[in-house]
Amino acid sequence: MIKILVVDDHALIRKGIKQLLEDSQDMKITGEAEIGMQAISLIRKNYYDLVLLDIVLPDKHGMDVLKQIKAEQPGIKIIVLSAHPEDQYGVRALKAGASGYINKQSSPEKLVGAIRQVISGKKFISEHLAEQLLNNLIGEYPELMHQSLSNREYQTLCLMASGKSLTEISKAMLISPKTVSVYRARMLEKMSFKNNAEVIRYAITHHLTDNQS
Repeated sequence: MIKILVVDDHALIRKGIKQLLEDSQDMKITGEAEIGMQAISLIRKNYYDLVLLDIVLPDKHGMDVLKQIKAEQPGIKIIVLSAHPEDQYGVRALKAGASGYINKQSSPEKLVGAIRQVISGKKFISEHLAEQLLNNLIGEYPELMHQSLSNREYQTLCLMASGKSLTEISKAMLISPKTVSVYRARMLEKMSFKNNAEVIRYAITHHLTDNQS
């Protein structure tokens, strides 16, 4: 039996996944968490074969939760299940230790197949994400400016592009406004931008606005 922890702040999503997997005799949701720290607490107390993890959580960003879980439980499999398009977080999630990335709009059969594939020791990625990874590997396309950012700098960019103020960004990232300003300054320097307008224009052009849940 594949024991699964589902981490999502929407009760309807968790219930839907649970009902979906009830038809699969080889897998079962044995834990649920609606915030990142709850998920981390659960994996410290219980055994799970796999975690289905959302990117957007009320207390911690999913990327931070992913890295902490993998640091504490290197052997656990993690599939990021998110409404964000793969272009935003797919490659970053895989580099951080995820075994797969799947969009919430995918079919139920695709999710079940992804779980089985990851449990078997393989990665699960879409054709689009595979092509993106291959192009990066062989250098067919030059690295985009935002790919040089750290996860925190990247989060700052996405939140800025979605129209959030400095205070709102600090609340979303659970850090001080001063720290947000540091990430913003580093991001501007790395991307050679002079102001917020240039950041927002770039983010919109590359579909990086962080306004999904």
